Amino acid sequence: QVQLVDSGGGLVQAGGSLRLSCAASGLTYSNYAMGWFRQAPGKEREFVAAIRWPGGNTLYADSVKGRFTISRDNAKNTGYLQMSSLKPEDTAVYYCAGTSSVVIHLAGSYRIWGQGTQVTVSS
Repeated sequence: QVQLVDSGGGLVQAGGSLRLSCAASGLTYSNYAMGWFRQAPGKEREFVAAIRWPGGNTLYADSVKGRFTISRDNAKNTGYLQMSSLKPEDTAVYYCAGTSSVVIHLAGSYRIWGQGTQVTVSS
């Protein structure tokens, strides 16, 4: 069974940090690009960051560039999103996702999704 399990969300004060994790199973992890998306209440799901494999090229939304870092550990079948300098507007449910497409910034390219983890940033 192909599965992504994301975790690591929580409540943090503005300026703080969190690290999200995305554990994959049932797939050849290194065959997939991995992405993170987020959805705030009343808003559409939006792209946050993605990382290709092979190569490890990364892509970030402008809103998180310089504050968030995406990474992956293929040996552990796990991806990460390190979030720093968090702002209240970063509050959302964060989802990890996997794709074999070369288009990694569009949610429609992704066929495998985690269940989501809530991140709440207080002011």
